[in-house]
Amino acid sequence: MNPVYFIGWFLFRVMYATYFHWRVYNPEHVPLKGGVIIASNHASFLDPPIIGSGLHRPMNYLARASLFRYPGIGWLLRKWNSVPVERDGGGATGLKAILDRLLAGGAIILFPEGTRTKDGKLQPARSGIGLTVIKSNAVVIPVRTFGTFECYNRKWKFHMPKQLSVKYGEPMRFEKLRAEAKTCTKPRLKEIYQEVANEIMAEIAKLEPKKD
Repeated sequence: MNPVYFIGWFLFRVMYATYFHWRVYNPEHVPLKGGVIIASNHASFLDPPIIGSGLHRPMNYLARASLFRYPGIGWLLRKWNSVPVERDGGGATGLKAILDRLLAGGAIILFPEGTRTKDGKLQPARSGIGLTVIKSNAVVIPVRTFGTFECYNRKWKFHMPKQLSVKYGEPMRFEKLRAEAKTCTKPRLKEIYQEVANEIMAEIAKLEPKKD
């Protein structure tokens, strides 16, 4: 971790531990080295920092490309390993930037649902994450956050002091579908992208918080 990233990581850990009384489950499932896709549900702006703060390796985060134009904010986002993407998270440029981070052995947080939930429930997965998985050789770790929607969702203006938790699932590798994708037809390739996305979302749904 670079010094600026470490300071942010440390401060978020302190905030989550003291204000939100967080719980972190199975972070050992995430490899400490090599390309990793962290695939999580998306309920709140709190999701990326709580996921990254629960791990002892630096994460790469997606950030709106327009934010990088502001000198101070752009500098901070770069120090926090942010990847510039268009507002909808798509586009060839954004995909290339994500794949470059993964091929360089980085870990990146992606949200299969594409956007924050409006009601706290899991949403259907979009095919975009399937494309990223197939184009890379990265292991996929399904992750689920709990309490972030109740704490700070689309309707709340302030963070409410609710307990938060994050749970990291077992690694997913997709060797068979990656092999098939190399020689299949275009229609089948699109099916594979969605199939991968659906499998990831199903694993996220299986994750349940532990009862203390």
